[in-house]
Amino acid sequence: MTDTPPRITLPMRLEALAARAALTLLRRLDPVRASNLGGALCRTIGPYLPASKVADTNLRLAMPELDPIARRTIIRDVWDNLGRTVGEFPHLAHLPQNPTNGPGWDITGAEHLTAQAARGGAAIFVSGHIGNWEMLPPAVARHGLPFASFYRAAGNPLIDGMIRTLRDAAIGTSVPLFAKGARGARGALAHVARGGRLGMLMDQKMNDGIEARLFGQSAMTAPALASIALRYRCPIIPGYVERLGPARLRIHVQAPLALPNSGDRQADILALTQAVNNRLESWIRAHPGAWLWVHRRWPKSVYRRGI
Repeated sequence: MTDTPPRITLPMRLEALAARAALTLLRRLDPVRASNLGGALCRTIGPYLPASKVADTNLRLAMPELDPIARRTIIRDVWDNLGRTVGEFPHLAHLPQNPTNGPGWDITGAEHLTAQAARGGAAIFVSGHIGNWEMLPPAVARHGLPFASFYRAAGNPLIDGMIRTLRDAAIGTSVPLFAKGARGARGALAHVARGGRLGMLMDQKMNDGIEARLFGQSAMTAPALASIALRYRCPIIPGYVERLGPARLRIHVQAPLALPNSGDRQADILALTQAVNNRLESWIRAHPGAWLWVHRRWPKSVYRRGI
């Protein structure tokens, strides 16, 4: 049984036309100017959007030591980074590695990628929405390790096609994409069972996940990463992207996480999931303005009552 393609409506076509025009403009700008334009627009408009109230609540919950001025600065930085990430997206395929100055990217911990390429076999790359997270798949692919990903399709299929085309161009090849949910999880499991590589962003709420901790608070977290890694005993390689400037990025790759083996599978899944959350928290604390504080990461009750 095949899925029925969604009907393309006139509003979808108009939305796609506007998106294509924006992409054309960004492509015509050089990477630095595209980044600066995206950052300027988002940091000007973003702080006035309702999502900024969510971000403020998140910051008061996670980092209560911050005063209102510090929180406002971080929220402005969040929007600036998001806008720059969008502005840089059409240029990722052409950003040079190790530039002496100007736009491009470099990498720390490349030895962990080299070791995995030499080992071969299944591996899971884990990160979060930090810095320009879209640079992770192409950077890892350029070290011989293109990976499949979980993917939430855009609501407009025409725009979704544009996004997929840009991602494939940046990676240099087409990679499997698994829809979030039970069906996608089965596909990802089979992919890893065949020795495939998988990338996961683990910093978003999953209502039917397991209860781990993040910034000392209960945070429902997807157990799939831990479950797959423990089942196949494949390495989990953590990493994130640090923004150094407009279209200037540094990818940090870290040593594989230790895989618990206590004999209690559920306890091991929770312990490994918690280890991932701990790593995410350490990155976010080091670069608080680079994370997407604007999404509702904690229980609904937090946002109903405020802090």
